[in-house]
Amino acid sequence: VFSLTSWKTPSVWWDERTRPQKVCLCPFLPLHPLHISTHLYIIQHPAEENKVLRTVPLLAACLPPDKCKVKIGRRFSEERDPELSTVCRKSDTLILYPGAEAANLEEFILDSPIYPSTIIIIDGTWSQAKDIFYKNSLFRLPKQVQLKTSISSQYVIRTQPTNRCLSTLECAAAALSILEKNNYIQETLLRPLQALCSFQLQHGAQIRLSKEHLLKNGLYPKPMPKNKRKLRKMELLMDSVKI
Repeated sequence: VFSLTSWKTPSVWWDERTRPQKVCLCPFLPLHPLHISTHLYIIQHPAEENKVLRTVPLLAACLPPDKCKVKIGRRFSEERDPELSTVCRKSDTLILYPGAEAANLEEFILDSPIYPSTIIIIDGTWSQAKDIFYKNSLFRLPKQVQLKTSISSQYVIRTQPTNRCLSTLECAAAALSILEKNNYIQETLLRPLQALCSFQLQHGAQIRLSKEHLLKNGLYPKPMPKNKRKLRKMELLMDSVKI
């Protein structure tokens, strides 16, 4: 039985007795792990382990264990993880991380002489992902790619920086559907996430609008930061500039 315990947060205003102790998502998972040829490596920040409503367990439940591996940590090296080091050095490995140097995934696979067999995705908040990417030289060895999409995240029970930010599961679903050339993969992987969000909303959770939306509409509940670096980030969000 695959289940996630209900949302635990001290700021909830609804009666805890109305929330289920457990939510079974088995009916929304595929009967058998999806058949894929791509190897997926999730680099998970340790802080994600303690979060109840994380998306990586849903992703792993839909894929074969030998195709989806989760590596937990902040720092990685050849000495600490020889397997990951070998993967990063292969010419057919990609890392999904947005940026000025990142190629569009769909366009890249059309022109690449070597078809990718492995993709790496970092799991954590945006600041945690940035820290992992830039402070681990291993992750700048694979070709850096990004998703070109205008869709909004369906992970509506967790606040995102902008309207275009996607959860780890959504990123993996989009990337695998492109690499495997099979849209059914994306539909199947999103189904348990949609169910999870639906269950939480039915039992008192609220839709979490992005910081970008809140700032632009004067709804941001906290005072603007005094720290110049953090204030600049807020201003960039208001101007829809990628940070």
